[in-house]
Amino acid sequence: MILEHEIPNGSKLYFGKSAKLKRHIEQVASEILDANGYEEIVTPIFSYHQHKSIADERELIRINDEKNNALSLRADSTIDVVRIIEKRLGHNTKEKKWFYIQPVFTYPTTEQYQVGVEFMGEKNLSSVMNLTVEIFEKLEVKSLIQISNMKIPQLLVEMFDALEIDDFRHINIDKFINLKEEWLTKLVYLQYIEQVDEVMAIAPKAIADELLKMKELCEQMQCDNAVLAPMYYAKMLYYDELYFRSIVENEVYARGGRYKNGELTSVGFAIYTDALCEALEKEEK
Repeated sequence: MILEHEIPNGSKLYFGKSAKLKRHIEQVASEILDANGYEEIVTPIFSYHQHKSIADERELIRINDEKNNALSLRADSTIDVVRIIEKRLGHNTKEKKWFYIQPVFTYPTTEQYQVGVEFMGEKNLSSVMNLTVEIFEKLEVKSLIQISNMKIPQLLVEMFDALEIDDFRHINIDKFINLKEEWLTKLVYLQYIEQVDEVMAIAPKAIADELLKMKELCEQMQCDNAVLAPMYYAKMLYYDELYFRSIVENEVYARGGRYKNGELTSVGFAIYTDALCEALEKEEK
């Protein structure tokens, strides 16, 4: 028996102070993004193309339209925004900088509110990463920026037959150390920008090139509170290189990176409004 006051597991309910706090976060973000030349977009809840954005299609909430074509609820905003701007609005706008404030939905009944940004055709990740820092500073949230590079785990899998991509998803440190490569061991323990040059000096060129990109991104940051995580691997279909997460006490408040949609390279991020609301509510109490 389902009681009248029950809501589905994973659904969100904001009221009173929590609703006001959620609106404050969204207002701060929208003002900063608007001041930096970003236009707002709200995409449809229903989509024909979500399978192109989601690594695990079992997360999609599926339905059918009136002609029995497969639809799903919006489970990711990034590729939908880029696709709609390119394919539907391309002749009506020249804007490349967009933001959205909307939820995504995953199976069976999970809602997740986000503030997201896409800078289409831009390759410099710091251009959007610094916006994340600015938004958090305005909200008086002190987060740690963790910088990774998705190409490094992929290259290591190609170099070592003993490694699989799941070793990086599960951070299998013992397996990396047991390969007994000095540069690889140093790579595992690499955390700070001051350590990068030492690792680059002894690492294979392909790895050194990707580490240099991480170093340059750190140098372009407007935040001193940053660490490197070269062995981290994110399970995403589109982030293909530089990647960052904004973390407070092991809770991820934002993530973003560089990605490709077809031939177009872009950068973007999403702030997880629900996690941020919950943290700020606890602070107030």
